[in-house]
Amino acid sequence: MRTLGYALLTLAGLALLALGISVFTWRTAEPERQLRADLVRVDKSARRLELLRGGEVIRRYHVSFGARPRGHKQQEGDERTPEGRYRIDGRNARSRYYKSLHISYPNAEDRRAARQRGVSPGGDIMIHGMPNGWGWAWLFLKPFNWTDGCIAVSDREMDEIWHAVPVGTPIEIRP
Repeated sequence: MRTLGYALLTLAGLALLALGISVFTWRTAEPERQLRADLVRVDKSARRLELLRGGEVIRRYHVSFGARPRGHKQQEGDERTPEGRYRIDGRNARSRYYKSLHISYPNAEDRRAARQRGVSPGGDIMIHGMPNGWGWAWLFLKPFNWTDGCIAVSDREMDEIWHAVPVGTPIEIRP
């Protein structure tokens, strides 16, 4: 009987601990949903994505790019991330990667330049999390450039960015 009492007491303590953690998580996560960026700035050489509001940095993230990150995207399959000013023009909560925000590449100039070279400019450039089911691997992949030209962050960071960046937000990608 005494063992049953200790087991019930332990179970009750664990339930209270779980409730406390969930309330703490809810209360600390809730203000993140209030973030609202008016500009996304990416610095490829620093491997950094920043969310800005009113010219002030409100969040900063380490990112991964395509396997060949130097230089502006020239054509489909070159594994480069475009450089310049674009917009976030779409959202996909059910992409192959953990959520994705579509970047408006290619613009008219990108299409014209690719047409002159006789190549496809490519597309489907996104800010996204890890491949679905692989969120745990961020710690291992973080030091590497592994995408096909997209901008990758951890799944947790993607949740934050997802809530802070509405469609239409400008994105500036610097070399």
